[in-house]
Amino acid sequence: MTNTHLPPFVQALLQPECYAHPAVDIRLVQTHISYVILAGAYVYKFKKPVNFGFLDFTTLEKRRFYCHQELMLNRRLCPDIYLGVVTVTVPPQGGWVLEGTGEVVEYGVQMVRMPEERMMPQLIASGGLQPEHIDGLVEVLADFYQRAESGEKINQFGTAAAVGVNVLENFSQIEPFIGQGGLTKDRFRLLSAYARQFLARKELFAQRIQGRFIRDCHGDLYSANICLADKVYIYDCIEFNERFRYCDVASDVAFLVMDLDFHGLETMSRQFIDTFISRTADSGLMEVMDFYKCYRAVVRGKIRLFTANDPTVTESVRADCFLKAAQYFQLAARYAAT
Repeated sequence: MTNTHLPPFVQALLQPECYAHPAVDIRLVQTHISYVILAGAYVYKFKKPVNFGFLDFTTLEKRRFYCHQELMLNRRLCPDIYLGVVTVTVPPQGGWVLEGTGEVVEYGVQMVRMPEERMMPQLIASGGLQPEHIDGLVEVLADFYQRAESGEKINQFGTAAAVGVNVLENFSQIEPFIGQGGLTKDRFRLLSAYARQFLARKELFAQRIQGRFIRDCHGDLYSANICLADKVYIYDCIEFNERFRYCDVASDVAFLVMDLDFHGLETMSRQFIDTFISRTADSGLMEVMDFYKCYRAVVRGKIRLFTANDPTVTESVRADCFLKAAQYFQLAARYAAT
């Protein structure tokens, strides 16, 4: 049955005849910023025309630009997964065509469809994540950060003031939700005070800049964006806002380390950190790791609170979001207390 709330071009692309390749098992996955269509051996990702302040996809030209940014940036880690930018056109006879003639009405990114059973969340859930997977992740990431762009422009995002913009805005955003999802007044004060006290250590952030640890990173490095198949695939980096991607490599890997902790995989979390330090000779990583893990846990808790307060979600989704938020804030408080 057709979902009339979807844009007409998305409705059209849910039909197999729109594709020049076999397109069985067509599925649509939505996020707050994207329509993701899984069609046969490929994935097509289209940006929603939304403006959340930190991203703006409201015009066709902006969506075209950010599709090309997404392609370029993700090819750093997945050159064989990100195939190209595609168009949706309206031919003279009407309808919607992928990569056809006529007026271009939308742009998207075409990717190779990866095996779902090898996605990192699936491996975590099934108990299939192994120490060798962690070693493989470290090897890929260490090489990536060594090659990642750095320099004066990017270094500016490593100062205590710049890091504080990202970290402290979380507290203004979650303060209205105190009393929900495990976010008590005491926990809010603990997390906020910890962040502000750490940010006051301006010399520590300066040392990280001097050590050339501020890089053009991934920005969204956690299990949902990793596939461990024939090799390590790390995809879906932040393409829409440089301040979320230009950061200390410690902040980038802290997201993944926190994610492992969240799933009760502390042994693998420690393995990742120890191996990463050994591989990169980043002897100062541990001094900032709890701070960045705390930051990432608060972000995940915040997102769960936002979703729980969306009036369109079901009661079961709302309850699960409140539960997960409480777990993230509890984990954040644990980091803040160390």
